[in-house]
Amino acid sequence: MARRYGRSGISLVGLIYILIGIFVAWDRGYINPDLIRRVVSALLAIFLWFLVLLGVDLHIHT
Repeated sequence: MARRYGRSGISLVGLIYILIGIFVAWDRGYINPDLIRRVVSALLAIFLWFLVLLGVDLHIHT
């Protein structure tokens, strides 16, 4: 019985598609530095939730 090993992950075409989409969204104003700061702060709070419970402020300020 032959086993089939599939690739997991994104293809090069998919990566290029996403990068072009990010560029177009940035160029049209859908993505801006404030949004990036808010998303990064949210991701930090999600992955470091125990620090939030200890009172650490994970908001990124300029």
